[in-house]
Amino acid sequence: MCGIAGEFRFDDRPADLGAIERITQHLTARGPDASGFHSAGPMAMGHRRLKIMDLCEASGQPMIDPTLGLSMVFNGAIYNYPELRAELEGLGYSFFSQGDTEVLLKGYHAWGEALLPRLNGMFAFAIWERDSRQLFIARDRLGIKPLYLSKTADRLRFASSLPALLKGGDIAGVLNPVALNHYMSFHAVVPAPDSLIAGIEKMPPGHWLRVQADGRIEQQRWWSLPFGARENEQNYTFEDWQERTLAALRESVALRQRAAVDVGVLLSGGVDSSLLVGLLREAGAADNLLTFSIGFEDAGGERGDEFKYSDLIANHYQTRHHQLRIQEKEILEQLPAAFQAMSEPMVSHDCIAFYLLSREVSKHCKVVQSGQGADELFAGYHWYPQVDGAEDPAAAYLTVFRDRSYEEYAETMQQHWAQGDFSGDFVRQHFAQPGAEAAVDKALRIDSTVMLVEDPVKRVDNMTMAWGLEARVPFLDHNVAELSARIPARYKLPDGGKYVLKEAARKVIPAEVIDRPKGYFPVPGLKHLEGETFNWVRELLLDPSQERGLYNPQALDRLLSDPHGQLTPLRGSKLWQLAAVNLWLSEQGL
Repeated sequence: MCGIAGEFRFDDRPADLGAIERITQHLTARGPDASGFHSAGPMAMGHRRLKIMDLCEASGQPMIDPTLGLSMVFNGAIYNYPELRAELEGLGYSFFSQGDTEVLLKGYHAWGEALLPRLNGMFAFAIWERDSRQLFIARDRLGIKPLYLSKTADRLRFASSLPALLKGGDIAGVLNPVALNHYMSFHAVVPAPDSLIAGIEKMPPGHWLRVQADGRIEQQRWWSLPFGARENEQNYTFEDWQERTLAALRESVALRQRAAVDVGVLLSGGVDSSLLVGLLREAGAADNLLTFSIGFEDAGGERGDEFKYSDLIANHYQTRHHQLRIQEKEILEQLPAAFQAMSEPMVSHDCIAFYLLSREVSKHCKVVQSGQGADELFAGYHWYPQVDGAEDPAAAYLTVFRDRSYEEYAETMQQHWAQGDFSGDFVRQHFAQPGAEAAVDKALRIDSTVMLVEDPVKRVDNMTMAWGLEARVPFLDHNVAELSARIPARYKLPDGGKYVLKEAARKVIPAEVIDRPKGYFPVPGLKHLEGETFNWVRELLLDPSQERGLYNPQALDRLLSDPHGQLTPLRGSKLWQLAAVNLWLSEQGL
């Protein structure tokens, strides 16, 4: 787990190593244990290292193999690297290190882009081919590891975070109107390749790029998520799907235990994280199994913690449990730092929960498992039944998911930002693509390949890496994701969603955490905007120094006059969404 950066020039000038040093320095939190640089003519690479898989200096990066003529930087973890290494050794390759980085380097030499489907893990990496003067870049299937790009006529730069890329210079830092429309109406989800800053793109998940010396770029999708049971699965019973779900998760959890002496779990007390604890116990995690839960002050009549359920699991499995309770004052004190750590602003109020929880976890271990992805893969959200069977699936989805219609967006923003219904067009186009026939499967596909990447997964990566903590997400093993897409919706939707997963979980964890009401990391103070939190948000939005010509003053006044009545269909505060943009821009110095 690391931070990576690089520049490839197309104008016959040497790469700007100074720019790469500034970018890499900004990635220090992602890799606090070591740093490295490599420059060779038009190519320069930087790396910040978090030592987990292989602690030896031989696995340092950038990794260079002069015999093969390859050098690389890599962020992530390849869980099946021992098996791939054995296969490569059988082909005659020898190794000078013990970790997964060299396996990637030599696997690419052996198989080229055909290496990618062989990988089980999370990754973003770049490989420089010395002799052909080509750069190869790839990102994992579900976008667990981020990669941001900036391309001009003269050069391509990449980095693990958007704020780091800005440190390289020559990026104006102006907002992208397409991305702003997505952010304000698609629950802060900005689909790749767009980012909130014009001139910076996100590498799409499940894609690779090959960049030529003259700047030409070839891009290909190397993985997709098709829905529907295979021919040999058509007669599977509900019990068959339960059995296969549990088997896939057992394998995924065990695989992600590799190279982790102290194993932690972010334990919310829900089915997903509780199941991870139970499966880790099955996989052999004993006295070193740590669990971490967080709670906040109640607000708006809503309870701010789920300690009742997390304590139940911690006691049942006798974990080394850590309970963290946060007061409103600390939330307000720490929000700026949390937003500084975001590659793009995120409005989910549990971002601050992940940020503060990660701070606590990082004091005890370097690796933590988290339950992201279960709701998107196994239909755990409330809107899926409302889309199921709809005559116009895209329209149904937009009704239950989108924060604002385009008309409301145009009323909220100043006129020059209202350039088109980009989020609505994106959803309609995505739903029209082949590969998912049923209405609910179309919703599951956009959530698992777009929304999941740009909200829950990005949230966990940004907030954990702010504290040099590696988060592993077993539900996002591609085998689990592909299996979930083949399970018929009728086995997912009942019992409030995730039916097949809940029934499989009964074989592992206590029923009390399965039959409870659905919960989440609650931060009621940010949802309901009361007391000091509301005053803080109001001052942020009305501060003349924060005026950027974004919001219609009349719309802003209306929102401020009725903060409790302005909730999105997903029950988030529309006012908080506006304030989050201002806060993020301010923390990035824009």
